[in-house]
Amino acid sequence: MHLIEAIFLGLVQGLTEFLPISSSAHLRIVGAFLPDAGDPGAAFTAITQIGTETAVIVFFWRDIVRIIGHWFRALFGKIPRNDPDAKMGWLIIIGTIPIVVLGLLFQDAIETTLRSLWIVAVSLIVFGVILGIADMYAKQRRSLEDLTVGHGVIYGFAQALALIPGVSRSGGTITAGLLLGYTREAAARYAFLLAIPAVFGSGLYELVKTVKSPTQEVFTMGETAAATVVAFVVGLAVIAFFMKWITKHSFLPFVVYRVAIGATIIVLLSMGVIEP
Repeated sequence: MHLIEAIFLGLVQGLTEFLPISSSAHLRIVGAFLPDAGDPGAAFTAITQIGTETAVIVFFWRDIVRIIGHWFRALFGKIPRNDPDAKMGWLIIIGTIPIVVLGLLFQDAIETTLRSLWIVAVSLIVFGVILGIADMYAKQRRSLEDLTVGHGVIYGFAQALALIPGVSRSGGTITAGLLLGYTREAAARYAFLLAIPAVFGSGLYELVKTVKSPTQEVFTMGETAAATVVAFVVGLAVIAFFMKWITKHSFLPFVVYRVAIGATIIVLLSMGVIEP
């Protein structure tokens, strides 16, 4: 039964990672309704995210190879330091710093207190509304060529908010991008690229911890690995869909969904149907 549950959660991770609806919140919520009715855990969430971030690498591999290549060439003076791709490399590094620092500082809270379904539900609603406001009223004129160090830092702190289940890594960073005046596509592209080092770092860190203390986790390494593979396959399809979707549609359906599911969880918690 554990293997089936793990695979199902991997499916959930793949479906929700790139949509602005919070994959960590969905893993937490869905886990409460599975036969074992428990929290899959922060480690399971972080490790399965390696699968979805691998999907990002596959989808954006041309951009990633070009950015890394130009960054190194600019570092050694082979090309101008203001080269757009070299600059993007630095902006990804700068934007990653906030989540690394805050993740280490608040690790205990992230793995315990912040995983309360009360916090998850409220975060889904509040940050869903903020996303809706940003999508409706932001100017959306800037492209990634307009990205500055200051904006990269703001993006970075927005990504760090995703340490709270319910905020959404893509939702938080895309919202910040929209508020800064970037187009939906530009905001999403930078959000996905920015997530790569943070997610891989977090996932590998939790993987090492799990290998050292496997008995502390809900799922075995084999079950978690199966979920990670499923998350990769499903995530690759979802990211292709999402990048096409945002060129023609608003984020309103995701906003409505976030508010609806958040409100539903609050009702169920209030009625004692599920435990926080």
